[in-house]
Parts: sequence; structure tokens; C-alpha cells
Amino acid sequence: MKKRGSITSIRNDPDHKILTNNLPGPHTFRSAQDYPGNMHKPPHPIIIVLALLSFNFHLRAAEAIPNELIDFQGFMAIAQSTKDTRESHRLTEAQFQKMAAEPETIVLDARSADKFALRHIKGAISLPFTDFTAESLAKAIPKKTTRVLIYCNNNFLGSPAAFASKTAAASLNISTFIALRTYGYENVYELGPLLDVRTSKLPFAGTEVK
Repeated sequence: MKKRGSITSIRNDPDHKILTNNLPGPHTFRSAQDYPGNMHKPPHPIIIVLALLSFNFHLRAAEAIPNELIDFQGFMAIAQSTKDTRESHRLTEAQFQKMAAEPETIVLDARSADKFALRHIKGAISLPFTDFTAESLAKAIPKKTTRVLIYCNNNFLGSPAAFASKTAAASLNISTFIALRTYGYENVYELGPLLDVRTSKLPFAGTEVK
């Protein structure tokens, strides 16, 4: 039977799952069984609108704070592209010591100046990571083809004041390696192992060295 008004017609449905509508006229909400392939009901229009508004909000938020001097995507690209190179440029203690004594090689200490003053590998130059700029690096390492050896807090035990360990993922060696590559220094090598200053064969200098 068919009736106009507050209730739409009752259709021939064996499961009696027809959804009805109290709007005037033949406005019938269809059940999931009415759609081809027994598909689920399509999303409610309000849900679609809310999703679009949320996407638009996040998109506008990302575009709302421009800064041409900060490039996170560029950082990630360089970090990814140097992953394999860095692994092959990690040195043993003996390799590091041998290379440090060779010409056209600079040992760079990127820790803070006060940590450097306490203890550093003898012969290293100090340029704190926070002072890295194109100009400061050019002054410290004029030729970008120069071989640069780096080390950090997380390479040494036994000297907590000079070599205060950082969280592994925040190791200064990682940041320094990527930064030097970003500035165009391709010939960078890193001290790999964790050593004890009391037994290391590397020579040290500084105010805490007796």
C-alpha cells in the first residue's frame, strides 16, 4: 500500500528493515541492501563536510606560518640521502687516530666551548654546533674538499663533565654530520665506538687532563 504524508510507503521487504522518513512526499531513505553489491551506506553528508573542514584547517595551518629560512623537508631529504654514506664513514678508534695525523685533515669538535676547554682530542679545533653558519665554517674549514673528522659527547665515558652523554637519537655526531653535508662538506668521517677516556689511545688536552 502507498500513503503520502508523514510515513512513506512500506515496501516489499522480507526483513522489514526499510528506513522511513517523516518528510512530506516520496522521500525514502534506502537500506544498505538497496545499493549495488550490498555496499555499506554512504557517509552522512555532515561527516563529509566535517572531514573537509578538518582537512582545510590543517592545510591552512601548515601554510599560515611561512619561513623561507626553515626547511624541514630539505633536512629530511639530506638525512635520508646521506644515511648509507654516513654508515660507511664511521671509523674505529685506530682508523680515526691514523687519519687525524694525515695532511689535509681537520678534527672538528662541535661541542660547546666550555666542554671543549675541559677536555678534547688533542689537535682538534672548536666550532660549537650552535655557531655553524656558512661564514664560520668557511673560516674554520676553508676548503670543502678537506677531510673532516668529528666526535661528540656520546663517544666517551669516564669524563661526565666534558662528555655528558645525550639521548642516543640526539647524538651530536648525527646532527653535525648532516649539517656539514648540508653546507657542502662531503668528506666527513665520524668516530664510531664508545670509548673510555681512561683507556682510550686517543690523546687528550684540556684543563681536566693531568
